Amino acid sequence: MLHIPQLLKSYGELDVLNINNFRIDQGLYWIQGANGTGKSTFFKAISGIISFKGDSIIDNVSLTQSPVEYRKKITYCEAEPEFPSFLTQKDLLQFVANARGATQEQIEKLQEALGTKLYENQPIGTNSSGMLKKTGLILAFLGQPSIILLDEPFTAIDHQSVDNLIELIIEYQSTYKVTFLVTSHIDSEHYHLPFNSVYKIEDKNIVKIDE
Repeated sequence: MLHIPQLLKSYGELDVLNINNFRIDQGLYWIQGANGTGKSTFFKAISGIISFKGDSIIDNVSLTQSPVEYRKKITYCEAEPEFPSFLTQKDLLQFVANARGATQEQIEKLQEALGTKLYENQPIGTNSSGMLKKTGLILAFLGQPSIILLDEPFTAIDHQSVDNLIELIIEYQSTYKVTFLVTSHIDSEHYHLPFNSVYKIEDKNIVKIDE
């Protein structure tokens, strides 16, 4: 499913991540770690947003050898999403939906689950952090990704949306066989999700912490 033979990310002389031979099958995974340990950097690297030394492979498709095909297989919601302030949510969702072959039905279902329909025509620059987070989450689910990366997905949104997001994760994982990697500084037991395994980023590497 996902295989990272090597991932070395540095900023100048500072090594941030040094991961070797990380491999997971299809499923649901929790990656916890304190702030500043490299969780977001890891997601940005394997989603193809930032460069690194090494490679990441999804279903035998290599980021370095087939970057366009690889990026079609993976989506990412940042912990604090930012979008062009002059666009509306409706504009943004439609643009991404067209690029990923998502249907209007899927857009509306995700909007209903996360309660964003009421402000879809407002300029994004007027949106609160919670509204921005919900938009980012919807974008991550659009289309038919093989892997969805969610960075601190439960922060900034209301309790009902948290419950609905958990239901969406379970549905997409069980019905559509989407693999999820979820990061947080909170222990996985705080949320009722059937994780296959729990990992943490420690000493620049990803370490499995459950048996």
